[in-house]
Amino acid sequence: MLFLPAIDLKEGRCVRLRQGRMEEATVFGEDPGAQAAAWQAGGAPYLHLVDLDGAIDGSPRNLAAVRSILASIDIPAELGGGIRNLARIEAYLNLGLDRVILGTAAALEPALVREACAAFPGQIAVGIDAAGGQVAVRGWVEVLPLCATDLATDLAGAGVSYFIYTDIRRDGMMQGHNVEATRAFARATAVPVIASGGIASLDDVRAICALAADGVTGMISGRALYDGALELSAALAVCAKEA
Repeated sequence: MLFLPAIDLKEGRCVRLRQGRMEEATVFGEDPGAQAAAWQAGGAPYLHLVDLDGAIDGSPRNLAAVRSILASIDIPAELGGGIRNLARIEAYLNLGLDRVILGTAAALEPALVREACAAFPGQIAVGIDAAGGQVAVRGWVEVLPLCATDLATDLAGAGVSYFIYTDIRRDGMMQGHNVEATRAFARATAVPVIASGGIASLDDVRAICALAADGVTGMISGRALYDGALELSAALAVCAKEA
């Protein structure tokens, strides 16, 4: 079971939001590269990066911070937020990212997912963010009349490496992960699933590990790690033990 610390970027700084609301950003660090190096030193096998400004604007806004992170680590990293065309995908991969994540583009232009998977096999993940089971896009400011599992079914044969499933009503709220929603989503697709949103304790980590048989292969946590409610070393130990 893969455990990925998250680094969310806003105006070049490491932040966390509550339910994706940009006006409720808490700054946790001014140096993204140093934070990435710290997670690597703590044993993280992989990092999850998000360009929050890019997700809203639809184009990259934290490129310098991404470069700083990649220069500071040897472990792989993935990035989502504002990636909505093949040229941007290629540019990010050329920087040294292991994978890119398509979110809004996957919901609004599913043909792009298929093109990207064909052009960059093994390097495309799809983030499906849900509010009440419906897909949220453009930095979670808009909810579509589209069921998250329907989108997953539509993209299942595209060659996606994995889906990242987030219940945005739990994200950053420190209220625990929506295990049942993740289980239902994972069971609806044969594509591996990474769980995200509200992973705030070792009990959440254990509960997600128990979803391995349903197709969940990893999890992402952010605020709980920064707040100290969840220790990286302890989470990694649980993932190793439960694997």
